[in-house]
Amino acid sequence: GVLFTNALKAIAPILVFILILTSICTKNFTQKSTKMKNIVFLYIVGTFLASACAVGISFLMPTELVLEGVEKASQSSPAFISEIFKDLILKIVDNPINALSGGNYLGILAWAIAGGVALRHCSKEAKQVFVDINEGVLKIVQFIVKLAPFGIFGLVANSVANTGAAGLISYAKLLLVLVLTMLFVAFIINAFIVFLYTRKNPFPLIFICIKESAFFAFFTRSSAANIPVNMALCAKLGIDKELYSISIPLGATINMGGAAVTIAVLSLAAAYTVGIEVSFFQAFLLSIIATFAACGASGVAGGSLLLIPLACSLFNINYDVAMKVVAIGFIIGVIQDSVETALNSSTDVLFTAICSNDDLRL
Repeated sequence: GVLFTNALKAIAPILVFILILTSICTKNFTQKSTKMKNIVFLYIVGTFLASACAVGISFLMPTELVLEGVEKASQSSPAFISEIFKDLILKIVDNPINALSGGNYLGILAWAIAGGVALRHCSKEAKQVFVDINEGVLKIVQFIVKLAPFGIFGLVANSVANTGAAGLISYAKLLLVLVLTMLFVAFIINAFIVFLYTRKNPFPLIFICIKESAFFAFFTRSSAANIPVNMALCAKLGIDKELYSISIPLGATINMGGAAVTIAVLSLAAAYTVGIEVSFFQAFLLSIIATFAACGASGVAGGSLLLIPLACSLFNINYDVAMKVVAIGFIIGVIQDSVETALNSSTDVLFTAICSNDDLRL
């Protein structure tokens, strides 16, 4: 269990840096088509609303985890906005090498965004170098994730031995909050977005997307693997192929409402566990950070979990504590990651369909 957690600690900062840098410098978000712009807009808005919803439900149903060797914080998070801004700015302007080695994810995020924006003006060959590095890092992550069954066995055995049933009960409550939030996003938030956009009953289309997209994504646990299924569903609905051939692959990488929910809920659970009081302003910042972190989430199973330390850094949560929460995420990941992927993938088709302006074959 310790070996698995340490492997995650080692690769997570590098993954976040390369993933976000490559995502910004290579993805083309300025499509000429008005429909495509509308889809990308809905992807981002939908992800933000999902993270905001997760924050709200976490306030209503706060979850504390039982973590071995974790004590309550001696002081709560800064009470004044000026202190919060000061901490944020100092972390953002941290030395990039120091940020990577020390797990300062706000600094990592800042340098990744700056590097990505700068590299957008480079040659295709230069961008391809970072794409290849990104693929190499993802291969390492995939290898570590394959070791998850052994690591999870050790973590659960150690947790039960030291915390007893209390630890497992806290995991079950956390999983309940995650699943309820994702279902709320799927049936309430997404329905609200569809109704505002189309002024029609949203549920026939939502149920079709869940039946023919979410069902398969639940078992594959990969948005990338579900791309062919989503394309076939778009064709069945009568959507223009030129539109969905771009929007579906793009959605598999940036439309991550489920990932935003996971990042927000687990980060707040970590804050509650160490006794940090979260202000409204910090909650709002968390929604924004979770949105952008989710948009950069990798395509591997459990990819969103490795971005949790990025959000935890907003609350000055110790890196070791954040990685323990990530390890818990892998323990409940059999259900959490399946529901998350189902929400992410089915929403790709949903938003593409309502922006197509075609007579859908429901």
